This record gives sequence, structure tokens and C-alpha cells, in this order.
Amino acid sequence: MQAKRLAIIAAIAATPLFAAAQTNVQLYGILDAAISSQDLGGPEGRTTVVNSGNQSSSRFGFRGAEDLGGGLKAIFNLEAGAAIDTGAGDSALFGRRAVVGLEGGFGTLTLGREYSPIAAVAGATDAFGQGFYGSNLSAFTTNRLTRRLANSVNYKSPSWNGLKLLAAYAAGEVTTANTPSGDLKGVGVEYGLGGLYLGAAYHTINRVPADEDKETAFGAGYKFDQLGGFEIKGNYMAADREGSAKYKQSNLGASMPFGPHRVYANYQRQEQGNAKGNSWALAYTYSLSKRTNIYASYATLDNNGSGVFGLSSSSVTIAPVATAPGRDPDVFSLGLRHSF
Repeated sequence: MQAKRLAIIAAIAATPLFAAAQTNVQLYGILDAAISSQDLGGPEGRTTVVNSGNQSSSRFGFRGAEDLGGGLKAIFNLEAGAAIDTGAGDSALFGRRAVVGLEGGFGTLTLGREYSPIAAVAGATDAFGQGFYGSNLSAFTTNRLTRRLANSVNYKSPSWNGLKLLAAYAAGEVTTANTPSGDLKGVGVEYGLGGLYLGAAYHTINRVPADEDKETAFGAGYKFDQLGGFEIKGNYMAADREGSAKYKQSNLGASMPFGPHRVYANYQRQEQGNAKGNSWALAYTYSLSKRTNIYASYATLDNNGSGVFGLSSSSVTIAPVATAPGRDPDVFSLGLRHSF
């Protein structure tokens, strides 16, 4: 009898371990904080601030997978943003990513809040890795291009000799009669071979009953292993909104590692109607370990008389106010980033 009780207790005690073996769950995150000296180009002059997420947005998340057999997996990811300077969280708890899906030989299918096809191309072809001031994230501010999709269904194909297809549909979920739905349809294609990457993506958004907004991205990159890992990347992105002048952004940048050191440079041009802005940005990182690095970055932007464009890091954008065109912002940052 005692032996039977011990067997039952052992079986119950082993249940969580069995469940853990079936579902692999990982807690991960990034903590990034910096001291920045910034000037918006106005009479207020330079200010010194402590902010969060200059190289990488500070975040924490949970991701996992369950093996369903036959090469099929159930997957999920919940990711939340956090500001290290204040301790505040994003307005939406898991606004960075919140998906559940299936993964197998057919590819990956997810439902929830997901990155768009254009975001995939933009991220892969930014020399700054969408971190540091001067990154291409300025193309996604102030209702320009769409980076994340709420209420979405997303498909990513397996690789066919380096070729991958992307598709997404995001429901606007508007029920009022004669109101734009906001539905987004997106497609993309990526190709990778050795050090080469090529990508293109296209979105249409139903903003008004008779018209569609359009978003486009093209990008390319190449990693030269024979040159010690030197990388060059560039892209072109555009947002054509009904009732607004077309927004266009172009980037060309490069990065080079030297042992634990890495240096980055990027040139960016933004245009919308008569407004134009050109920026140059430099960054440097030093790896203290596999998970921790320090960094420095500098960026400056030259707006023409109509321009009010800004500089974007991973989480922060600085820009002149809309009523003060022609001002030229610049920013210098020193930061520390740790991942876990």
C-alpha cells in the first residue's frame, strides 16, 4: 500500500516536468539605457536626457513551442516594451508582439499582433539594425509606413533555395456603416544566398471607401566574409496616403567588426512634397561579453526650409515641431545594453 502511494506521489510530482519537456518556454529580454545630449535646432538649445532603448528597445517576453508530432509545432510569443529610464511599460502590455500559431513543413502561420512584411524587409536592410539615431525607423513614425499589425493573420513560407514568401491580412474590425475599414493586405518576398539578401514588400490599406493607401519597400544587403564581416545595406521605402504628399525614404549604410568592436555609418534621405531632409549617423559598440555592450552614437539631420523630419533610434524620435520647419536636430548618446 505504501509503495502504491509513493508511486502515485511520484507520478503527480513528475507531471510538471513532463509538461515542461513537451513545451519549451523561454523568458528573454533586453535592457538598454543611455545618456543623450540633444538639440532640436530651436532656441531652447541643447538638453541632456536619460532615455531607454537607443540601440535596442528595452523589452521582456515569453516564447515557446510544443512538438505536436509529424514535424508540426505549436508556437507562441508575447513581448512587452519597458522604459528603463522611468520604469513605465508600453500603453499595450504586449504591444510589441502577441501571436500564437503553427509551424511545420508548410511554413509558419500566426494569428495576433505581428510584424508586417514591410517591417521584415526594413529590418533586414538597415545597417543600424533599427537601433541608434539615424535608423530607418523614422519611416514608421507619424503614421507613415506600417510596422506592426493588430488583428492579423500572417504566413511565412519555408525557404525554397533561399526564396521565402510573406503574406499578411490585418482586419480593421470597423462595424459602422460607410466608415473605412482600415483592412491591410500585405505581401513580400525575401531571397538569401550566402552573404546576399534581397527583399521587397507591398501593403494596401483601405482608408476610404473608394481608394487605397499604398506602402512599398525594397532593400538589399551583402556581408563580405572575406573582408572580416564587413556589411553594406540599403533600402527605399514609400508611403502614398490619400490626401497627403507621398513620403519617401532612402538609406545606405555599412558596418565593420574589429574583434569586440564594431563601427556603423548610415546616410538617410527623407522627402515629402517640397520637404526634404538629409542625415548622417555614426555609431560604435564594444562588447564586454556575449550579452553586454556599451555604445556611442551621433546623428545630425539637415532639413530644408519646409522640412520637419527627425532622427529615430530604436525607441526614441527627436524632431522639430511641425510649426517650425527648417530646423536641424542632432544628438549624441552614450549607452549600455544587456540582453538575457
